[in-house]
Amino acid sequence: MTDAAGRVEPSGVWATAVGVARVRAMETAREQPLFRDPLALAFATAGGIGPGAPPPPRADEAARRRWLGVAFSIVIRTKFLDDLLEGAVASGVRQVVLLGAGMDSRAFRMDWPAGTRLFEVDTAEPLGFKASVLRQERAVPRCERITVPVDLREDWPGALAAAGHDPAQPTVWIAEGLLIYLPQDAVQSLLERVGALSAAGSRMGLTLGSRGVVERFRGDAAAGSPASMWVSEMPEDPVGWLDGLGWEAETFTLRERAAAYGRPVLTPPQQDEGAGGLVSAVRAAH
Repeated sequence: MTDAAGRVEPSGVWATAVGVARVRAMETAREQPLFRDPLALAFATAGGIGPGAPPPPRADEAARRRWLGVAFSIVIRTKFLDDLLEGAVASGVRQVVLLGAGMDSRAFRMDWPAGTRLFEVDTAEPLGFKASVLRQERAVPRCERITVPVDLREDWPGALAAAGHDPAQPTVWIAEGLLIYLPQDAVQSLLERVGALSAAGSRMGLTLGSRGVVERFRGDAAAGSPASMWVSEMPEDPVGWLDGLGWEAETFTLRERAAAYGRPVLTPPQQDEGAGGLVSAVRAAH
């Protein structure tokens, strides 16, 4: 959708990426942030939810707590996936694919070894919105950055191949804040396609909705809010599920990673709001 000036306005699922940018901007402004994302504020401001924008209405304390929980999960998962990417390139991987890239700025804010190629896969609207902000900020990527405008419901493997991805070389795949918006059969299909494009030694980082999170959040979610569009959560045995797809996986809770990062969660586990699962996986030899 465009406004009167012809600018693209965030809408639908991809609008949530601008909300994620707002959270990353808030973290960046902390005295001791877990990461720094210098472009996040520009993305949030361009999307109409910068520091001067009024906070979204929240009907009650429970809604406020849920929002804080989701924001906290975004911070922890961002740090987790940053670390995963650093480990992958340290092991020699030089292809990175961000599925549903949204307002991800890792191509600009992380240090990449020479020869790294980073592919951002998303639909044309968010990529166009993002490009306008990047031009405004005169942002320069720190690796070869290649955008791949395609809907993940379409032939994205073909589009990725046309953009130069080499399935014979290891790849590190990131699906951050994406799978919860896809039906379970679409999640399965997506990961099967990822597997078919992954040489031995490839890595993968996923975020998954924790068991019960969709039911808890969708019940009173406002129309158009992120939670109103959540449809899937992690399987009961995510390690076994990914093993069946050819990946050796480890799973972590946000609570575990938060403690490791010096941000321990002080509430009892049963009070977790917005909790999710974090997955690190390596492609087994074919």
